[in-house]
Amino acid sequence: MDEDQPIKPANILNIVATNQGRRALTLGRPKAKPLTPDAVETLLNDGHYLVDARSSAAWGGGHIRGSINVQMSSSEFEQRVGWVVPDDAPIILLTDKDDDAQRCIYNMGFIGLDQFVAGFLEGGLTAWMDSGRPVETTPQMDVRTLHERLSTNGMRVLDVRETDEWDEGHIEGSLVMPYTHLAPQLGRPPRFDELGLPKDASIAVTCATANRSSTAIGLLLREGYAKLYNVTGGMEAWEHAGLPRVDAAGKACAI
Repeated sequence: MDEDQPIKPANILNIVATNQGRRALTLGRPKAKPLTPDAVETLLNDGHYLVDARSSAAWGGGHIRGSINVQMSSSEFEQRVGWVVPDDAPIILLTDKDDDAQRCIYNMGFIGLDQFVAGFLEGGLTAWMDSGRPVETTPQMDVRTLHERLSTNGMRVLDVRETDEWDEGHIEGSLVMPYTHLAPQLGRPPRFDELGLPKDASIAVTCATANRSSTAIGLLLREGYAKLYNVTGGMEAWEHAGLPRVDAAGKACAI
């Protein structure tokens, strides 16, 4: 079954093409070129993917519509970009500082993704806002508020960790769908249809620490889901707060 197969290695098609000599490796240190807000808007309208490499909190506080939050602080940054951006898709970077964009493209070079970077938004989100363009926000929800809302109005919980993480302890009634399954995997389309969640449902998205969940929210927003909340601190915060969890068999986990 497809669901039992591992996900693709990040940017596998590009890696294979490079190994076979059909695509050259970048010689020297790759460099991202600066782009104006006008240029970024044009490229986005042409189908470029905007990877916002800031923290999940910064992205939640304000981001460009359609962007995907992959935190450059993650040791898996370039891998995660490769997992959530379609193969060979052109990419724009957005960072807190312009120098951070150069660090991002350097790391992306390890799996050949640097060749698909059209540039970075010079001046970051501030430049975008100063140009008069709008931003969107994603509300953050602390674990105690989530626990209360689950018992009062039936908010749904989507856990985007790996299945083995979910098996060890999760919020009772939560759905599990690894965030990588919300992006295309080789010939398999994103698996949004398996969620069984209406696009107007109130959904709290969680992972271990609120980083992968922020990435997942970007993918969900692109698909049309509207009422999304990022769970601050993720399941680590939930566990530290002493809130109830169950394992794969539905048995209560020790607190």
